[in-house]
Amino acid sequence: MSDERFGGKRAFVTGAGSGIGEAVARALHAEGAEVMLADITDATATIAAELGGSARAVRLDVRDEAQVRAALAEPVDILANVAGIGSTTNAPDTTLEEWEQVFAVNVRGTFLTCKHAIPGMTARGGGSIVNVGSVGALVGLKNRAAYCASKGAVVAFTRALAIDHVTDGIRVNAVCPGTVDSPWVRRLVDDAGESLQNLRARQPMGRLGEPGEIAESILYLASDRAAFITGTALVIDGGLTAA
Repeated sequence: MSDERFGGKRAFVTGAGSGIGEAVARALHAEGAEVMLADITDATATIAAELGGSARAVRLDVRDEAQVRAALAEPVDILANVAGIGSTTNAPDTTLEEWEQVFAVNVRGTFLTCKHAIPGMTARGGGSIVNVGSVGALVGLKNRAAYCASKGAVVAFTRALAIDHVTDGIRVNAVCPGTVDSPWVRRLVDDAGESLQNLRARQPMGRLGEPGEIAESILYLASDRAAFITGTALVIDGGLTAA
């Protein structure tokens, strides 16, 4: 595959410090894009230095509009919204603080980056936005009340944006991963008493997804190869939602 699929494109990736976001940023850079790696941690500085060339890092709290506005002052062609957090409680056990925190990162963060990326994309003649949802947006997951609700909002927001901005040449899509072998999933195992075996088993393929598999799907939706796709939510879940 040519490394120029994204040659001349500017990309902005949130949550790029680890997991899926890091995989997306690395893949975009490998295929010719100028990539801004954004994360609430400083991990992106090390990754950007390793990638070199046109890779840059910015420390970003996606909940903060002033930070998002400044980070997206330079127009981009591709926006990948990967930053997100989870929750591991049912509704009665979810505190209001936890509910609002999950929505602040997963929903407000996605809203803010889209809000401040779209004008620049429009000025450049179009672009592509890919938001990371979850199978939790489509089916109920036990003890994930706030998380499922927030990812459902991300998918609905994605569809609304797609219709609002189709005439601006901007395509907006989402991916809905199943359980992916990521730092967050490993924390579930370590801190929340989840069973890695059970997480694997709930997906009919009997394994966890890999960050690179999700990244490749995001790159496809972001690329010109998906030129007739907008407003969709691509499910990548090892068969979980089909079972």
